Amino acid sequence: MMQLNEAFNLISDKVGEVLTPMGFKQVKADSVKDNELVALYVSENVAYSVIYYKDKMHTLLRECAMTDEGPDNDWKTLATWMFDPESDGQKEANSIANDFIAAISAPVAQKRAKQMKKSKGKKKDDDGNADPLFLSKRFMTLFPELKDEIRQEEECYNPFRGVTFTRASIVPKVNDLVKKGSKADLKKLGQILSTQYMNGDVDTRSIITIVILNSIPEEQDEVISEYLSDNLNKAFKHAKKYRNKEVKPEKEKKQKATMAQRLDRYNNK
Repeated sequence: MMQLNEAFNLISDKVGEVLTPMGFKQVKADSVKDNELVALYVSENVAYSVIYYKDKMHTLLRECAMTDEGPDNDWKTLATWMFDPESDGQKEANSIANDFIAAISAPVAQKRAKQMKKSKGKKKDDDGNADPLFLSKRFMTLFPELKDEIRQEEECYNPFRGVTFTRASIVPKVNDLVKKGSKADLKKLGQILSTQYMNGDVDTRSIITIVILNSIPEEQDEVISEYLSDNLNKAFKHAKKYRNKEVKPEKEKKQKATMAQRLDRYNNK
C-alpha cells in the first residue's frame, strides 16, 4: 500500500503538470487543518485545489475564481473520489489523478475559465454583483478565524444572513483593528471596504456603510476615513445620519439542518 502523503503527492503533482503549461503556479495553501491535505494552484483568473479529508477519506478537485486578493473561496467541487490508505494504492491514486486531469481539460472547464476571465475584466455598473457572503469572505485575509464562523453560518442558515453575521462577527473585529491596528492593517481594511463598496450589490454597500462604518466609534472616524476611497468616504458621510438609529432588522432566514442531522437522515434512509 502507498502512504497517504505519497498518494496525495502523486495526484496533486499530476494535476500540477497539466496546469503549469496553462499558466498556473502552485502556491502555499493557508489555514490547512490537521484533518486536511491541500495543494493549491492559481492563475490570474482561476484557482484549483486538490484536497484530501482524512476523516472522510475523500479526495476532491475544486475550482473558484481569483480576485486581486487571492482565491474568492467560493469553491465549486468538480470531482470527488474515495481513497482509503488502508486498502488503496498507486492504481487508485492514478485513476483519481486521471479523472481530475480530465475534469480540468474538458471543454466545459476551458469555457468556464474564459467566462471567469471575462467577468473579472468586465467593468462593473453602478449596482455590482458581489454579495454579503462574498464581502464576509474578503475579511478572512485580515481575520483568518472568520473562515470557521462563515462555514458555520452557511451550514445553519440559507440564505446567508449578511447583516446579522456582520454585526456579530465582523464589526467587533473591525472596531478593535481601527483602535489598535497598524497602518498596514488599516490600509488593508480600507482597501477591502473600498473595493467591495465599488463592486458590491445594494445589500453589500448598505452593510459596509450602515453596519460596519457606522458601528465604528465616532472618535475613530478620521482614523479609518484616511484609508477609504473618495466614493466610500462620500457614502459614509451620508450614512452617518442613520448612526445610533434603529434600523429594521433583516427577516429571520430559514435555518438549515445541521450537517450531522442531514447525514443522520441520509444514513437512516
